[in-house]
Amino acid sequence: MPTGRVVGILQRNWRDYVVTFPTRDGTQNQSRNSQRILAIPWDRRIPKIRISTQQAEALQDHRVVVRMDSWESTSLYPNGHSVRVLGRAGELETEVQTILIENCIHVPPFSDAQLREMPLNSPEKPWKVDPVQVRRRRDLRATHLVFSIDPHGCEDVDDTLSVRRLGDGTLLELGVHIADVTHFVPEGSLTDMEARTRATTYYLADRRYDMLPAVLSSDLCSLLGGVDRYAMSVMWELDAQTLAVNKVWFGRTLIRSSYQLHYELAQALLNGEPAHVPELAQVASEDKDAKLAELTQALEMLTHIARHLRAQRDRGGALELEGVEVRAQLDEDRNITALVPRQPLEVHETVAECMIYANHWVARKIQESFPSQALLRRHPPPRQELFSQLVETAKAQGFSVDTRTNKALADSLDQAVDLQDPLVNRMLRMMATQAMSQAMYFSTGAQPQDQYYHYGLALDRYTHFTSPIRRYADIIVHRLLIAAIAMDTGAEPKAPGSNKEVEETAHHINSKNRAAQRAQNLSMALFQCLYFKEKDPQTDPRCVADAIIYAIRDNGVLVFIPEYGVKGPVYLRNKEGQVVSVGPDGGCDWQSGSVRRHHDRISTESASGSATFRLFDHITVRISVQSSSCHADSLNLELIRNRPHGGLEAQRGGRGQLVQEVVQEAVRLVQEAQQREARPRLSKEEREFSQSRTPNLYSLLEEVRELALRDLDRPDPVCATTA
Repeated sequence: MPTGRVVGILQRNWRDYVVTFPTRDGTQNQSRNSQRILAIPWDRRIPKIRISTQQAEALQDHRVVVRMDSWESTSLYPNGHSVRVLGRAGELETEVQTILIENCIHVPPFSDAQLREMPLNSPEKPWKVDPVQVRRRRDLRATHLVFSIDPHGCEDVDDTLSVRRLGDGTLLELGVHIADVTHFVPEGSLTDMEARTRATTYYLADRRYDMLPAVLSSDLCSLLGGVDRYAMSVMWELDAQTLAVNKVWFGRTLIRSSYQLHYELAQALLNGEPAHVPELAQVASEDKDAKLAELTQALEMLTHIARHLRAQRDRGGALELEGVEVRAQLDEDRNITALVPRQPLEVHETVAECMIYANHWVARKIQESFPSQALLRRHPPPRQELFSQLVETAKAQGFSVDTRTNKALADSLDQAVDLQDPLVNRMLRMMATQAMSQAMYFSTGAQPQDQYYHYGLALDRYTHFTSPIRRYADIIVHRLLIAAIAMDTGAEPKAPGSNKEVEETAHHINSKNRAAQRAQNLSMALFQCLYFKEKDPQTDPRCVADAIIYAIRDNGVLVFIPEYGVKGPVYLRNKEGQVVSVGPDGGCDWQSGSVRRHHDRISTESASGSATFRLFDHITVRISVQSSSCHADSLNLELIRNRPHGGLEAQRGGRGQLVQEVVQEAVRLVQEAQQREARPRLSKEEREFSQSRTPNLYSLLEEVRELALRDLDRPDPVCATTA
């Protein structure tokens, strides 16, 4: 490994640091009367900071913001002074503010001067659409069924969708309609400068810090249901059969969203399940059925188009990656009650595909209009050496992963499926995600055109257009698109920034985005610790969970806990040199012994015998919190059994029998069908899909899937095909 040493400091990059004043018995080389304290930074990489203060006693166990003053070349410690006290270490608000400061996130309340720039919207003086804007915009309120699909409780609705048949049904029109933030935020205004400084909305586990004032982010720019809103739209005319694009239109529109759906509701409608649509609650029953059918048909058309778009990108090498996404469920007092992993739904992909499509077409438009100063987003190919863990891990499981191109990688991941354990494919995709380089914004004048490519999405040009309420990059792109549209009409557009200005802005946004991601991850880790901190790991069953091994280390393994979305190390050798010994029942304790590591497994040897832990083995771990008064708390994972937790073995053993029974039932039904006389009239399913009515192959396979996922300890449900 290349090494070096620092020989000089060209420019100091000091920032605010959060430190903790240690308890008196924890200070080093300090007399009781000393006022010079060695405070311990929250960031473990930073050395202790020497601070002179008269409040050393009062600030013990408190988090304090300090700034550096000097650092003598002869001293191990820099000198600094305290700026403000955040609060007692361990308190929620103190820890959240610590995360923000450590990531250089400054989100003060919006100033009075900024708020005076905002339009008024109150019960006494409600905001109304400007008649001038009605004349300038394409009015979709009476002609298009517009709706949004967002997470439950979403307030900042950036995007809405529309889809309809045109003329005799041979054409479709797909529309993506995005909040027209630039109408309310003129370039160079105080609000614009503050939005540029923040660059993004910061999402933490229990709160968010908006990029724009609430009157815009949660009200006038939010595309809420049943109200008139300004939008920027991209609308495609598609061939109904091939879904080829005949033409595309960009422009400013006026919309009124008819339905504000959440993901689960939209998926229920697509599945044909009973669902309560709030907007139809007061509608008469005869009209309600018609409107519900119209909405469901629009969702089905949207899903059909999205599947086609996804298939197009898949052929180009688009990657389906896997991240760890967990939501902290809070009660009214903001106490954490559960950690809920995100459940993937097809409607998530449907909305994402439409947004990706709009971003791609807008990127093409602004790059063609401004070849040297458009703000795009590129995703460089990852370095091949970063795939080594993925390749070796997959090889140990009998899979071959080709990482030479994104298409080869995508195909390899699709084939790396363990029918006995679906988590294996998920873990491999998570490893692929970790190997990826970060996507970044750039100015088209700063990179050659062959560097515009987005590796993960398999697109030659890409940008961000669809979330201007929470991303400043999208505001810049909206302004570029408006200028490009003006050029098409022969008008003189406002000149966009120079290549140098756009590139500087891109660097700033990239930096803030990385800070936002770090803060979000640290916030989630904080709440994971808060969730387990009040629980007794020895008695609370929620502290015991199933974990899957995904990497081997010299003294243990790295595991992933699907139930909580937690990753971490499990040590097989402790600091005293003892190793894990496994008893006949799978229980584990510590004994003297040795550890031997192999590329796909790790073994322990002790007086009780040997134990081997392989990649993708399921083990049972106990989760506890390792508290630290000066740094962030962390989770500690302890091996308690070398077997799966919660009867997973029994479920696996029982699945084979369940599947066998259902397959036998399928064979019996097929035989009966062959013995029946041919029916003179075919059903709709048979005509359109060559599929028989229930019970059919699809329903039987669905039953296999449900049986494979069900809890065997519960009583048998009524079988769908025999009820």
